[in-house]
Amino acid sequence: MKTTPAILPKNMKILKDLGEHIQLARLRRKLSAEQMAERAGLGRKTIYNIEQGSPTVAIGRYLQVLFVLGLEKDLTQVAAADPLGRKLQDAGIITHKRAPKQNKKS
Repeated sequence: MKTTPAILPKNMKILKDLGEHIQLARLRRKLSAEQMAERAGLGRKTIYNIEQGSPTVAIGRYLQVLFVLGLEKDLTQVAAADPLGRKLQDAGIITHKRAPKQNKKS
């Protein structure tokens, strides 16, 4: 049985806004939800869930919808600027490709 991940309210708002933006982009292109589902190779219910900002929809499905809308490149901008990461890098703090291993208590 799948469980819904615990998501902070502010992050739920971000997902909801993303869903609304996707829906508006679809409507501006005069595509019905059924047409979007067909072009994206997804079910109508999945399109509905994406437009509602559901956290249970896989990111690949969001990407497929963005591709149909011609907006897939927008996803490449996520974390591109990374001001905090740049500051840490400039400060000379060493970052590792992996997080340090946690010591397990027995």
